Amino acid sequence: MASLSEWKVAADLQPKPQDYRYDLDRALSAIVGLRAIVPEDAYTAETLGTERAGNGVLIRPDGVILTIGYLIAEAETIWLTLIDGRPVPGHVVAYDFETGFGLVQALGRLDLPELPLGRSAGVSAGEPVVIGGAGGRQHSLAAQVVARQEFAGYWEYVLDEAIFTQPAHPNWGGTALIGPGGDLIGIGSLQVEQEQERGRATERLNISVPIDLLTPIVDDLLIRGRANRPPRPWLGLYAAAVEGRIVVVGLANGGPAQHAGVATGDIILSVGGADITTLADFFRHVWSLGSAGVEVPLTVHRDGSAFELRLRSAERGKFLKAPRLH
Repeated sequence: MASLSEWKVAADLQPKPQDYRYDLDRALSAIVGLRAIVPEDAYTAETLGTERAGNGVLIRPDGVILTIGYLIAEAETIWLTLIDGRPVPGHVVAYDFETGFGLVQALGRLDLPELPLGRSAGVSAGEPVVIGGAGGRQHSLAAQVVARQEFAGYWEYVLDEAIFTQPAHPNWGGTALIGPGGDLIGIGSLQVEQEQERGRATERLNISVPIDLLTPIVDDLLIRGRANRPPRPWLGLYAAAVEGRIVVVGLANGGPAQHAGVATGDIILSVGGADITTLADFFRHVWSLGSAGVEVPLTVHRDGSAFELRLRSAERGKFLKAPRLH
């Protein structure tokens, strides 16, 4: 991702203050740049890198920043850049694997207005929104919601109703999805491509995590560093749905799937005897068996034959370095 000094959103795509009922510039001033430094021996370093950059949103007057968790996973150093260019150090508070949200505590005065949490449930397709990036209007997009639908990620992740918007923000991680009322209704997570029509070019969309998923867990994240629910079973594999089949496309190093003998290219036919055809079905069937540590029975197809494999799941967070306050 480019640094703030290297790019700007095209002028015709930037949000215009007169188009909104709220103070646009005040809302955008709550968004900060975020840079994370991760140790080379961190578990996520190989897949996510050791230097990560994106955005965060001030959601409380005491300096609590909301972002997308993969930016800060295992980070030992966090720097926040305010809209006036001031750098402020930060500390990782929590990364919730189930929702994907991450929290950072600023370790210095911000003197910025926070962006109030809204409700994402009432936002529908066609509604105008702003995708707010750090640096004000030049780094933000006037956009619209194009869909509210399920999303399953290959890394054992499912959102029941992700928010899809267009046009896509070029520096999407941790952006603020600002609703018509000027409040925060989601956090930018991914950029995806979808085919407009057969034979036509694809279009890029952003996926945001709905803010309603944060409201029930935010206090626990701040106090305990984790949500007050049992951790989901984690298999440590990357999977894709290919023509109605779930194919293993990669393995987390040293994870449960690798230890159990799962191989790249394996096709997962069923979980506990239940046939699966979509990624969401696969992960939900695994999670329905119990919390982290539960045994997961899989039917696997490899080299023309099917066989049973029993895998002892794990807690994902135990493979990652815990936050340290320097």
